[in-house]
Amino acid sequence: MADTDGLIDARDFGTSAPAASGLHGGFFVKGAHGQDWGLRNRLSRIFRPDTGRTVMLAFDHGYFVGPMAGLERLDTGIAPLVPAADAIMMTRGALRTSIPPTTDAGIVLRASGGPSILRELSDEHIALDIEDALRLNAAALAIQVFIGGEHESRSVANLAALVDAGQRHGVAVLGVTAVGKDMVRDARYFRLATRISAEMGAHIVKTYYVEDGFETVTASCPVPIIVAGGKKLPELDALTMAYRSIQEGAAGVDMGRNIFQSESPAAMLAAVRGVVHDGLKPVEAHELFKETAAGATGNAES
Repeated sequence: MADTDGLIDARDFGTSAPAASGLHGGFFVKGAHGQDWGLRNRLSRIFRPDTGRTVMLAFDHGYFVGPMAGLERLDTGIAPLVPAADAIMMTRGALRTSIPPTTDAGIVLRASGGPSILRELSDEHIALDIEDALRLNAAALAIQVFIGGEHESRSVANLAALVDAGQRHGVAVLGVTAVGKDMVRDARYFRLATRISAEMGAHIVKTYYVEDGFETVTASCPVPIIVAGGKKLPELDALTMAYRSIQEGAAGVDMGRNIFQSESPAAMLAAVRGVVHDGLKPVEAHELFKETAAGATGNAES
């Protein structure tokens, strides 16, 4: 067993310094310089080459909570939003039944599952075969990693197995730092959870934003971090979180409820894109949201 006594807390994250020279190897996605052409091509479907960032629309919630608010009808509520997203994150069932095959969005498939919201959520298994992911032209596979959870070791083993399959076939893996209700949500925990996911081979890590020390989370993770939207917030608050995340080193956002539960989902998606890709500040993006929402209302009434 490793000796954990006397460990010195990490302290120098070099948050003001860019990535070490040459590590990107001419490729724009952090940490992917040594990957094969196919995997880098798939990462280019998720992250925009001109900005190096992504706006991912997540609507995989139904795999453990069922038809929550905003996801009652995927075909009418979600499908119209897909053209405005760089990437979409969902289950294979949702993709096959509800998303037009003409979409240009990068496909990120939920690859883990098992328990419903009624049970212990960390009791997950791999729930998707790599061959089916290839059949669906997936750019990446998403899997929950429960650091500190009851089934932590299995979730890490699930991640490792999925990375092995992904490396064999050139498919990226997105490690999602799952946080239980009893876990501390601070930078120290997220540095641990994101670093473990990256060290186990995840090509992208999804985590939560924290106001204190988030730049140390992004600096100490050797692959891109995208920020989860989490629970529904007022639009200005969600846009502020997205802006701060990008300013502090995130490579994008993966929002669900803060888009599909908005009073105007399309307007909110446009505003988030303005923050992530165009550098809009929160107030500017909120004005864009209000103008776009008002225009959509006017068009509907006419």
